[in-house]
Amino acid sequence: MSTIDELKLNDKIVRLVKGDITERNVDVIVNAANSYLKHGAGVAGAIVRKGGSIIQQESDKIGYVLVGSAVITTSGKLPCNAVIHTVGPRMGQGNEDKKLRTAVQSCLRLATDKGFKSISMPAISSGIFGFPKDRCAKILLEQTKSFLENNHNNTSLKVIEFCIFDAETLGYFKTEFDNSRQSLKSSY
Repeated sequence: MSTIDELKLNDKIVRLVKGDITERNVDVIVNAANSYLKHGAGVAGAIVRKGGSIIQQESDKIGYVLVGSAVITTSGKLPCNAVIHTVGPRMGQGNEDKKLRTAVQSCLRLATDKGFKSISMPAISSGIFGFPKDRCAKILLEQTKSFLENNHNNTSLKVIEFCIFDAETLGYFKTEFDNSRQSLKSSY
């Protein structure tokens, strides 16, 4: 696990981490889920394998989740306190950028509603859902910036991180951190 980059925005930190999201010691991690909350592959599969079947059992009780929405379960054996499950868009559905923006905002709002101080997110929709990795990185960072600008004094979140597993996706996030550094700093 290694920190690749970090931006400080007054008392908030936006962090880029290379590693396995199931090992993050934060208040809450985000699962890139499907609408039926069947956690069989990708990040979702890894979360249930490491966290235990309780996560899938609680997800089954929740049922169907709309694209762009977010719900929460306990974290089982994971080091975090909870798991937020968000449904990002599949490429080809139409209006994918807007749906991804909504999914990110839903996660950050839910984490704030629960009083969490730290959240770790994967590259939502950029795996098996086929969302372009470069656009994913740009949207996730832009939405985080927007959320902090609009909710700076009204969010419990102190650390918002992106936990990226593969080198290709990490490269796109690093580029976005580099590109956004001045605009993020000048916003505060």
